[in-house]
Amino acid sequence: MKLIVGLGNPGSRYELDRHNVGYLALDRLARRYASGAIARSRFHSAVIDASVNGCRVLLVKPTTFMNRCGQSVAEAVRFYRLDPTADLLVLVDDIALSCGMIRLRSCSGAGGHNGLADIQEKLSTSDYARLRIGIDSPQHIPQREYVLGRFRPDQLQLIEAALEEAVDAAACWLLHGIVATMNRFNRRQTA
Repeated sequence: MKLIVGLGNPGSRYELDRHNVGYLALDRLARRYASGAIARSRFHSAVIDASVNGCRVLLVKPTTFMNRCGQSVAEAVRFYRLDPTADLLVLVDDIALSCGMIRLRSCSGAGGHNGLADIQEKLSTSDYARLRIGIDSPQHIPQREYVLGRFRPDQLQLIEAALEEAVDAAACWLLHGIVATMNRFNRRQTA
């Protein structure tokens, strides 16, 4: 059993916000590998059982707000007795990456991201894989306002491609692990 968690804020108000790009990637993963599956409520999340080339995975979308998503992640990890280092991948937005870029890490800090900080606190470790999806820097816009805003038209095409690449990377992680996935999908940022 593996666990892939997409981070975002629940509710239609936040549905297409930049901060919800983790939810968007998880939804695409579910459409590709668990088409027609109905999410059920568990671990303070909407969860879907899926299979990727025989690898069983639980797709988890916390229904708590971003800054409290660690509760659902910790509950699922403990229930299935998973090792976060090998069995957990978190899909998350990143303002330090250009829109359209993805970057995988096997272990790193929260980087100012409240969702990652809460997961690390609840798991008592930062040693788990994360797939960061670039949403651009807010520049002169206050960060909270920027991440809770919608993608600009010039960002939409870039984010569409990034979401597809994120799904490919998540499948690669399931089958080949974090090192092979980082080697295949991490590339230098050009801007």
